[in-house]
Amino acid sequence: MNVAGFGSDPFWLILLKVVALFALLVVIVLLTIWGERRVVARMQSRVGPNRVGPFGLLQSLMDGFKLALKEEIIPRKVELGVYVLAPILSAVPAFMAFAVIPFGPEVSIFGQTTMLQLTDFPVSVLYVLAIASIGIYGIVLAGWSSGSTYPLLGGLRSTAQMISYEIAMGLSFVAVFLFAGSASTSEIVNAQTKLWYVLLLLPSFVIYTTSMVGETNRAPFDLPEAEGELVGGFHTEYSSLKFAMFFLAEYINMVTVSALATTLFLGGWRAPWPISIWSGANEGWWPMLWFLMKVVSFIFVFIWLRGTLPRLRYDQFMRFGWKVLIPTALAWIVVASVARYAIGPDGSAYLQVMVAFGFSLVLLIISSYFAQVHRDRRAEAHEAAEAASAEPVDPFAGGHPVPPMPGQELLEPSNVPAVEQEPHNA
Repeated sequence: MNVAGFGSDPFWLILLKVVALFALLVVIVLLTIWGERRVVARMQSRVGPNRVGPFGLLQSLMDGFKLALKEEIIPRKVELGVYVLAPILSAVPAFMAFAVIPFGPEVSIFGQTTMLQLTDFPVSVLYVLAIASIGIYGIVLAGWSSGSTYPLLGGLRSTAQMISYEIAMGLSFVAVFLFAGSASTSEIVNAQTKLWYVLLLLPSFVIYTTSMVGETNRAPFDLPEAEGELVGGFHTEYSSLKFAMFFLAEYINMVTVSALATTLFLGGWRAPWPISIWSGANEGWWPMLWFLMKVVSFIFVFIWLRGTLPRLRYDQFMRFGWKVLIPTALAWIVVASVARYAIGPDGSAYLQVMVAFGFSLVLLIISSYFAQVHRDRRAEAHEAAEAASAEPVDPFAGGHPVPPMPGQELLEPSNVPAVEQEPHNA
C-alpha cells in the first residue's frame, strides 16, 4: 500500500486507531519505567520494584497516581501562563510523532481492511523531526518561566543541545532518502524488503543512534537535568502532575526515536532472519510483534547506557556534536550520493561498496573521538604545567579562604597573616 492509500478509512476506524495508539504508548511507558528500574537495579546488585503487583509491574502506575494526587506548589516569581503551557508543549508533540510510524502491513479490523499505521504522507520523516523540535520548546520555556537560575541554565543547555544534535540527526536521514527514493515511512519500510539499511548505511545508523540519545536528554547526555550541577534542571520548580508530564514526554520520546530507528534502519515491521523464512511472518498481526521487539531492544540500550556511562562534561558533549558527528554526516552524504548514482546501472555492487565505505567511516569516527580525547588530555596537562610554574597563591587574598586550583601552590602558613583574637572575659 502506497501513500495515496491513506486517508480513506472511516471515521470510527480512525478514532479507534487513535485511542489504541494512545493506550499502547501509555502502557509502553509504564513498562519502560518499570524495566529501567529493574534492569539498573540488577546492574547495581539491588532488587528494584517488586511489591506492587506481580514482579512490581504496577509500581509505575501507582507512582503516576501518586504524582497526580500530590499537592501542587507554584513559586511566586513564575510566568504563570508559560509555566502551565510548558509541560503540555513537551507531552503533546511526543504523542503526535507516532501518527506516521508503521506498525505492520494491511490487516482486517471488524471487516475493514486498513494499514497498521494512523497516516502517512510523502515527507512523514520530516514531520517527526519537526514535531520533535516543538517538544524542545516545552523544556526551554519551562526553564525560562520558572524564575529561577538552575531551571534557566537547564533550558539554555537544552537549546544548545537540540541545535547541535538535531542537525546531525537530520543529516543521517539523507542517505536513507537517497536509497529509498522517498521520505515516507511506509515506503522506506517497503524499500528494505531484501536488505535492511543498517547494513547498507551503517554510518547513518551510528550517527542517528548517537544523536537520538542526545536529542532525548538521556544519560550520558542528560545535561539539561544534571542533578549534580543544576539540582534537577529545567523542571526543578515543577511538582505534581506537571512534573509527571515532563517524564511522560521523556519516555515517549525514547519510544519515538527507537521506533523511527526501527523504521529507517531495521526494516520496520518486517521479520528478522531466520523468522522471515516463514511465509506468514510478514502477514497479519505478527509484524507488530517484530516491530515491538526491535523497539524494546533500543530501549534496553538506553537503559544500559544510563546504568554504565558517566555524564559527559558539557564542552566535550558540544565539541563531539559539532566537530565529529556533523562533519562525519556531511562526508557520508557525499559518499552515499556518489555510490547511489555512479556504481553500476543495475546496482549489483551497492552492498559491497557501501558496507566497505560504512565500516571505514565508523573507524574514522572512533579514531576521531579518541584523537580528540588525547588532545584534551594534552591540553589539560599543559594547563597544569603552566599553573605549577606560576607563583604561589594567597588563599586569603579575597578575604575568604579559597582552595587551590589543580596545579596551584599556596603560600606557606607562616606567610599568611594571622587573625588576632580578642581576650575572652571570664
